[in-house]
Amino acid sequence: MAEQRAASGAAPPGGHTNRYAWLVLSVLCLVYVLNFLDRQLLSILAKPIQDELGVSDAQLGRIGGLYFALFYCTISIPVAWLADRTNRVRVLSIACALWSAATIACGLSASYPQLVLSRMAVGVGEAGGVPPSYSIISDYFAREQRGRALGLFNLGPPIGQALGVAFGAAIAARYDWRSAFVALGAVGIVTAAIVWTIVREPKRGATDPAPLPASTAQERPRFLAAARAFFADPVLRLAAIAAGATQFVTYASLNFTTLFLMREKGMTLPEIALWYALLLGIGVSAGIYASGWLVDRFAHRSRRAYALIPAAGLALAVLPFLGFVAAPTWPLALVFLIGPTIFNYFYLSPTTALVQNRVPASHRTLAGALALLVSNLIGLGLGPTYLGAVSDLLRTAHPDNPLQLAFYSLLPFYLIAIALFLALARLLGRDERGAA
Repeated sequence: MAEQRAASGAAPPGGHTNRYAWLVLSVLCLVYVLNFLDRQLLSILAKPIQDELGVSDAQLGRIGGLYFALFYCTISIPVAWLADRTNRVRVLSIACALWSAATIACGLSASYPQLVLSRMAVGVGEAGGVPPSYSIISDYFAREQRGRALGLFNLGPPIGQALGVAFGAAIAARYDWRSAFVALGAVGIVTAAIVWTIVREPKRGATDPAPLPASTAQERPRFLAAARAFFADPVLRLAAIAAGATQFVTYASLNFTTLFLMREKGMTLPEIALWYALLLGIGVSAGIYASGWLVDRFAHRSRRAYALIPAAGLALAVLPFLGFVAAPTWPLALVFLIGPTIFNYFYLSPTTALVQNRVPASHRTLAGALALLVSNLIGLGLGPTYLGAVSDLLRTAHPDNPLQLAFYSLLPFYLIAIALFLALARLLGRDERGAA
C-alpha cells in the first residue's frame, strides 16, 4: 500500500504531503485560473462588446448567466460520471483544450448569436474542469489537509478574475476586445498540454483514514445510485442550495461590476486593469484562503463550522456592499467593495470540503458535479440574468443609474443565503449529536 501511495504521489493518512502533490495542486490551480479567466472575460469586456455589437444589459445577463449555465451545469454531470469511471487527468486536459478553443471563437464572433454559441461551447468545456480537480486533490491530500488544499485550489477564481481584468482590459485598451479572447484562449491550449504531460492519475481513496481496497477504490460507480445518495442526504442538498443562493449574489455582481464602474462610476479600462484587478486578486484570495484555514481549525471541534463560517462572512459583507453601490465616486466605491470582495467568498472552501469529506472516494467527482449543478443553476444561471433584466427594466425611468438600482435589489438574496447557512448549521449540529 505504501508503494502504491508513493507511485500516486498521495500522502498517507495523517502523514506529510510530498512535493509532487503540491506540484499537482499548483498545476490544477493554474487550470482553474484559466477556467475563470476565460469565463469572466465577457463581463470584463462588456462595455466594448456592447459598443460594437449593440448588446443590452439583459442580453449580457443571459449570455453570461442562463445560456452559459444551462450547458455548463448539464454537461458537468455526464463528464463527472465519465471521470469517476476513467482517467480524471485526461478528462481535465481535454476539457481545458475545448474551453480554450471556444474562448478563441468568442473573439472571432461577428454577431450576438455567434457570441452566444461560442459562450455555450465555453460552458461545455468548463464543465470538465472543476469536479475532476476536486476529486484529484482529495486523493493527494489527507482529510486534515483538504480544507487548506481546496482553499488554495479555490484561489483559482480570484486569481483568474484579477488576471482577466488586468490582461483582458489592458489588451483591449491597447488593441481591441477580440485580441484579448484570442490571446488568452491560446494560453489555455498550451496549459492543457502541460496537464496531460505532468499530472499523474492518483489512486482513488489513497489518503482516506481507512484506505479502500484496490477493488473498491477502482469500482465504477452507478450514476443513478450515486445521484440518489447525494440528493437523499439533507446536508448535501442544503449545502448546495445555500451555495447557490450565495452565488446568486456573487455571479450577478461579478458579471456587472466592471460595466457598473465604467458606465455609472466613470472608470476607464486602464483604471479597471490596475485598481479593480488588484482588489479582486487580493480580496477574493484572502476570503477563500482565510475560510479554508478557519474550517480546518474549527471543523474538527464542530461540523457546524462548515455553515457558520459562510453565514458570518455574508453578514459582514452586507453593509460595505450597500456602501459600494451608493458611493458617488469610483475610488470610494472600490474602498467599500473590499468588504464584499473578501467576505462574499467565505462559503466556497467550507462547502467544497464538506461535500468532498461526506461522500465515498469513488463518488467524489460526481458529488462535486452535483453540488455545482445545483449551485450554478441557481447562482450562475439566474443571478446575472436577473440583474441584467432588472437594469433594463429600470433604464426608461432611471437612464442615468439603472445598474445602481438593480444592485440594491440583491440585498434580499444576501439575507436568504445567510438564513440557509444557519439552517445548514442546525442540521449539521443535529447530525453531529446523532453521531455522538
